[in-house]
Amino acid sequence: MNSCIQTRVETWLQKPFDPKTQETIRSLKKTNPVELENAFYTDLSFGTGGLRGLMGVGTNRMNEYTIRKTTQGLALYLKEQFLSSKISVVIGFDSRHHSKEFALEAAHVLSHYGITVYLLKDLRPTPYVSFACRHFKANAAIMITASHNPKEYNGYKVYWQDGAQVVAPHDLGIMKAIESITDFSPPFEPQNELIHIVDDSLDLKYLDAIRPLQNFPEDNKGFGKDLSIVYTSLHGTGITLTPKALQDWGFSSIHFVGPQVIPDGDFPTVKFPNPEYPEALKLGIDLLCHSQADILLATDPDADRLGAVVLHKGKPVTLTGNEIASLCIEYLCRAKKNNFPPHPAFVTTVVSTDLMGAICSFYKVDCFRVLTGFKYIGEKIHEWEQDKSHTFIFGAEESYGYLLGTHSRDKDAIVSSCLLAEMALQFKRQGKTLVDFLEEVYTQYGIFKESQISVEFSPGKDGMESMQKLMSSLRTAAPSQVLGKKVLLIEDYAKGLHGLPPSDMLILKLEGEVKLIIRPSGTEPKIKIYGGIRIARSNGSDLDTEIKRADAQLQTLLKQFKAELT
Repeated sequence: MNSCIQTRVETWLQKPFDPKTQETIRSLKKTNPVELENAFYTDLSFGTGGLRGLMGVGTNRMNEYTIRKTTQGLALYLKEQFLSSKISVVIGFDSRHHSKEFALEAAHVLSHYGITVYLLKDLRPTPYVSFACRHFKANAAIMITASHNPKEYNGYKVYWQDGAQVVAPHDLGIMKAIESITDFSPPFEPQNELIHIVDDSLDLKYLDAIRPLQNFPEDNKGFGKDLSIVYTSLHGTGITLTPKALQDWGFSSIHFVGPQVIPDGDFPTVKFPNPEYPEALKLGIDLLCHSQADILLATDPDADRLGAVVLHKGKPVTLTGNEIASLCIEYLCRAKKNNFPPHPAFVTTVVSTDLMGAICSFYKVDCFRVLTGFKYIGEKIHEWEQDKSHTFIFGAEESYGYLLGTHSRDKDAIVSSCLLAEMALQFKRQGKTLVDFLEEVYTQYGIFKESQISVEFSPGKDGMESMQKLMSSLRTAAPSQVLGKKVLLIEDYAKGLHGLPPSDMLILKLEGEVKLIIRPSGTEPKIKIYGGIRIARSNGSDLDTEIKRADAQLQTLLKQFKAELT
């Protein structure tokens, strides 16, 4: 252990650090010095809208001290930005271990600085916190969550006064304010009169806000009971609002995945509470098949991501995030093509399917691409509210995040569940499923298939250095071909490209309408490799055969590219 890390460790063995923290550090010194080094080798960084990391002792871990320091920085920055205003902040939390305690710690710090706090009484979804920020006209909001990460993680997301995650210059300003705090403070005495507990009466306001987003409210009310839905919240916050919202839209036939709708920070039925992973959907799929329901809806622990499985011809078919997003755009364009608002626009990310752009082009509506991270979609909404150049309709990213409307400025699995239910009902009334709908889309635009594979690294110092080394190596020696396909173009976003901010990302465009995207994850120790392929439909060809051929080509391509990297 180098002297710098040793100094950090010794500092935490003194006041103001509590005896339990000090005892844990002493134990790690004896039993697991590598873990101790990983916990102290750096500061948990404020990036991609906030903090996210393993819980535990140390400067590189989520704990009451890193929460306190981060909130101090946020408080200082807010007071600097709003000199003449009464400042207020909304705070919410999810079902993870220590989430409520971290939320209370943040409330105490903010109130100490004279900032009014609207603290949610019980766990609620991430998009609800964004909504609450706008409802209370707060200057900022905090959500304690690590979204879909494993149980060992927690996080701290920050929203600005428009309800969207902080972006430049505020993210950098908050980061600088946090860095200016060199010492960890003892607990703050809260000014309790500034902390207002928000009860569940706000739920009704949220439901009121999303109700007008229905495209066929009369059909939903009259026939919604005929759609059979299986729902799982994966032990998270979705259970607090998603069933209420579905029922409010008219969908009353809901079967719950019993063990998984109980909030539990251990996530006992899944290893990773992420609807992207088949393992997380197994219990829901079992119930879908047993009950012969129409669709499974699965929200992640903070209910900002949504997965879906459709019972099609008696078999469960899992839709990808790209497929769900594309179906939503096609559906909304069909439903609204004769009554779009002025200058309608959709937003997606550079790593998402090109099918979304193809659909928008067909309907002659704008489709904008932003960097990975829903905060950039929120930034577009805010920009268009200011300059009136476009009207936001729908935003989506491939990682199962979607937003209909502008009541929230983060991806919202609650309203997305309602939209998907409405879509499934419309097609059920035609004797079809959403898989039939997807086949219609492929028939019209060609087959677009996407997938991803990851190169995983160990958490901590060594893992981060290995990730950086691999990205640097790829930049200096990118392949000229992959699996016999020539690389036609390499786009490096490190210094910004196509008017977008700098990002640690490479895009390789190959012959045959194939592309590969390589970027480090912003929340996990892994490099993600995204692959995409388009196959034009041939007259008389079998659609299922072509889809399987595209899938097989893509999986082979990804595995080969990963093998070459590692």
